Amino acid sequence: MPAVRAPSLARRLFVLALTFAVVLLTITGLVLAQVNRDAVERGFDRRLGVYVKLLIADVAGAADDPQIQIGANLGEPLFELPQSGWYWQVTRVDGGRSDVRASRSLFEGRLPSLGPGPIPEGPTRSREGYVAGPTGQRLRAVERTIELGEDGEFVVMVAGDADEITGAVSQFNLTLVVTLVLLGIGMVVAALLQVRVGLTPLKRLVGGLSAIRTGEREHLEGTFPAEIAPLAREVNALIDTNKEIVERARTHVGNLAHALKTPISVIQNEAAGRADPLALKVGEQVGIMRDQVNHHLERARVAARVQVATTTVPVAEVVGGLARTMEKIHRDRELKVTADVPAGLTFRGERHDLEEMVGNLVDNACKWADRRVLVTVRPEAAMSAADRAFFTVTIDDDGPGLSAADREAVGRRGKRLDETKPGTGLGLSIASELAALYGGRLVLDAAPLGGLRAILRLPTV
Repeated sequence: MPAVRAPSLARRLFVLALTFAVVLLTITGLVLAQVNRDAVERGFDRRLGVYVKLLIADVAGAADDPQIQIGANLGEPLFELPQSGWYWQVTRVDGGRSDVRASRSLFEGRLPSLGPGPIPEGPTRSREGYVAGPTGQRLRAVERTIELGEDGEFVVMVAGDADEITGAVSQFNLTLVVTLVLLGIGMVVAALLQVRVGLTPLKRLVGGLSAIRTGEREHLEGTFPAEIAPLAREVNALIDTNKEIVERARTHVGNLAHALKTPISVIQNEAAGRADPLALKVGEQVGIMRDQVNHHLERARVAARVQVATTTVPVAEVVGGLARTMEKIHRDRELKVTADVPAGLTFRGERHDLEEMVGNLVDNACKWADRRVLVTVRPEAAMSAADRAFFTVTIDDDGPGLSAADREAVGRRGKRLDETKPGTGLGLSIASELAALYGGRLVLDAAPLGGLRAILRLPTV
């Protein structure tokens, strides 16, 4: 199963800020680009409107004085250059007449109307838009209809090259894009700094919790912002409460141990002085009672300890020592016990518990092994930084092994498949229950060496 990446608060904040910046800058860019285009078109239309007014003056004056030449006082040489992109045209439209006067730049060409749209009401009766010029170029035109009473009704149109509008708009858009990109980069950098600086107290909090977990500290220390300070106080209070619970549990366990061991010892001593079958049976059951009491008392002590497991134990030291000890114990059988443990790996818990779990499993493997027992320790990769880290202790032997049904049965407390071997049948059960208390587990499988494989999974730092 692939590892699921844990969500990152820093990534969420950064993505949110980046999304906001992109959306805001995009909307701002589109709005500014449209506002600029409208402004450029209005400025261009005002320029064309000046020429329209001059032409209207000429048309009105020519009605009274035929000597007035229409368009002579525009003062724009482009109206004289052929196909320059700047044109004017005056068309008389009353009484079915269609007299047309135009600038020299039009030659024999004509400017098309702005379309069949309605002519605006009002004193100016003016409208603006885009038309195609004589050579197909795009023109921006202003068209105005005037009535001179008995002198007729005229449509005055002035058009200029729309490339000037396009060029001005393109230059502004380029500057706008560069500016917004630089602004966006600045906002991204600011967002990164904001996230980094804003989450620094959380990083200090995580570092403090790691120090508590490794046993370097007992409480969260330092000053935290007002938003995090309550969490730090609650964590410290929880640690203190757990310590009090542990101490009370240890006290109760000790009291219970003394309360039970004395009556059991008395019963055992009374039974030991007699040789009748009842005394023998009582002695046998008292031994079982003693084992069960010791087992459950130890389990209660471990359960209290793991509530605040702030100590760490070097795994290589414990496992290596157990392997050497077991090899010496079984020296007469020429049994080889090999331990492969990476340096620096630590167990998050009590040393006694690690020794009991691994010791029970290695001792069980040595009892059944023929010539060899292999102990391999490997760290597991955590699925994410928020998940607990674990390591596995794998014990393989080259003994007869167990079937799947026997492996399931032997894990039950007190269950022994071979009464000829020494032991109480509690070793595997104790190791399994201790591992579960630490959040781990014990799994039995077939070993590549031919015997039994025990895989013990335990937490690390």
